[in-house]
Amino acid sequence: MPTTIIGYARTSTLDQTYGLDAQLHELEAAGCEKVFKEQLSSVDKERPELTRALDYAREGDVFVITKLDRLARSMTDLVRIKDTLEAKGVTLKILNLNIDTSTPTGKLMLSLLGSIAEFERDIMLERQREGIARAKADGKYKGRAPTAQRKADDVKRLKAGGKTAEQIVVELGISRSSVFRALRAE
Repeated sequence: MPTTIIGYARTSTLDQTYGLDAQLHELEAAGCEKVFKEQLSSVDKERPELTRALDYAREGDVFVITKLDRLARSMTDLVRIKDTLEAKGVTLKILNLNIDTSTPTGKLMLSLLGSIAEFERDIMLERQREGIARAKADGKYKGRAPTAQRKADDVKRLKAGGKTAEQIVVELGISRSSVFRALRAE
């Protein structure tokens, strides 16, 4: 059975075209015959092109990415994807780290790097929570006002102008319950 080299490229937003183009160029240079690409955040629940790429992969294939963070954001996610590939007999190559899971060293390095990446993210989130707590204690952090609450004056103005609750929902892009909450607060 011939081996297929499969590439996967992802950027977080649609305006990151340079980043996507750079990944596609690297995947092409790595010999990828089939490339799956998408432009959405990895924290989104659904990554349809990644799902298609994983479904497409067959025993003996090589799954190539340019960087680890293009594939997974958490160790749990990485382990799930790695296990899916392993179960199919597919190896993973990460170009910028020169990791190839067809070797024992590559498997070890992937596990270590995934753990370190998750640790760094946890530390960053912890610092963020500490910073917010400190700002709240100093009276400098109020948080953002809920979107619907910021539109309460618009809700009242539109209602006074004869609009129905359904028309206000459509015009302001808020929920029906938010409309009634704003009107009750009057």
